[in-house]
Amino acid sequence: MNRWTLRTRLTLLYGGLFLVAGAVLLAITSVLVQNSLAGQLAKQADARITAIRSAAAASPDGPERPGPEQPSTERPGTDVEAQVAEIRRQQDELRSAAARSVLTGGGIALLGVGLLAGGAGWVVAGRALRPVQRIRETAHRISTSTGAGRGLHERIGLDGPDDEVKQLADTFDEMLEHLDRSFDGQRRFVANASHELRTPLALNRALIELAVTEPAASAEIRRLGGSLLEVNHRHERLIEGLLVLADSENEVTERTAVDLAEIADQVVHDAGDLEVRREFAPVEVTGDPVLLERLIQNLVENAVRHNQPGGWLSVATARSGDDALLTVANTGAEIPAYEVESLFRPFHQRGTPRAGAERGFGLGLSIVRAVARSHGGEATAHPRPGGGLVVEVRLPLRPAGAGD
Repeated sequence: MNRWTLRTRLTLLYGGLFLVAGAVLLAITSVLVQNSLAGQLAKQADARITAIRSAAAASPDGPERPGPEQPSTERPGTDVEAQVAEIRRQQDELRSAAARSVLTGGGIALLGVGLLAGGAGWVVAGRALRPVQRIRETAHRISTSTGAGRGLHERIGLDGPDDEVKQLADTFDEMLEHLDRSFDGQRRFVANASHELRTPLALNRALIELAVTEPAASAEIRRLGGSLLEVNHRHERLIEGLLVLADSENEVTERTAVDLAEIADQVVHDAGDLEVRREFAPVEVTGDPVLLERLIQNLVENAVRHNQPGGWLSVATARSGDDALLTVANTGAEIPAYEVESLFRPFHQRGTPRAGAERGFGLGLSIVRAVARSHGGEATAHPRPGGGLVVEVRLPLRPAGAGD
């Protein structure tokens, strides 16, 4: 897996292109210098060779003693061809030395300038990728925010020229705006519909109770009234659950210091014939006491409803690092691991729903997770070996020294 960042790859690309271009330029310069030097040396050598041959031809006794303008290597008595070969050898040495000097000096200079170009490329790539980094940071904050729709109010708001990066940021902001409006509309619809349904349900309950308490009511009417009250009570519980779910989707703004162990001890009091195992260690968190009580109550009710005869449930609070840990476990039917996450979806019920007004709606664990996330925490679950479920809720501990 390639772990190089885009900035590193761009820097290497800039530096590599610069080095390649510099190497090509150095090679061309070396060739031009050698050609130019070879031409000048050839002219000088030809002139010297012509002078030597002319002097040799003019002297009846052979070549004259070399004058001061001739190289010291030209000794008396040497023949003309030897002097010509020496001149040619000196010409080749000068040309090779010049080529090595150009390549060595140019290579060192190219390496130094290449390092400077790499540093400049790192800075330029960082500045060019700064808007992209801003987009990534905003998307990361939104993706890691807890609660449905939370974080969608953020915008990138990128300034600068109207180039491709700014157009990308503006498109991302428009998408966030549409999603934010969609989530807000959904929450408002659930809350408004639940409030509107409360009134007719309360009116139905009052009318049924009035009818069954009439002295002239027959036994058949009383039985029918009791069944209707059960159905009405079930609908009221559904509406209440939807309201709690809609309210818990919003982040808690007004917080109070509460002890999870104290709330759990108050909730765990009626578990029927089940054995209740309590392990309460004081752990203080900050949040809405009503929502936190509802969270624990939903977990306990869920553990009782889906238990087995003669089974048990355990409720424990403890400190785990910087978090307060609430654990609720129970006996019951075996649950495959791949089905656990679906239990947190609203209205999802595993198996055959129980009959009667006390059967669930599939909102219990949805509310638990929503309340946990509204307090900056998280709710997870895993199957218990032998059957049943273990639900863990982590909430941030109350900061030390924080006031209520």
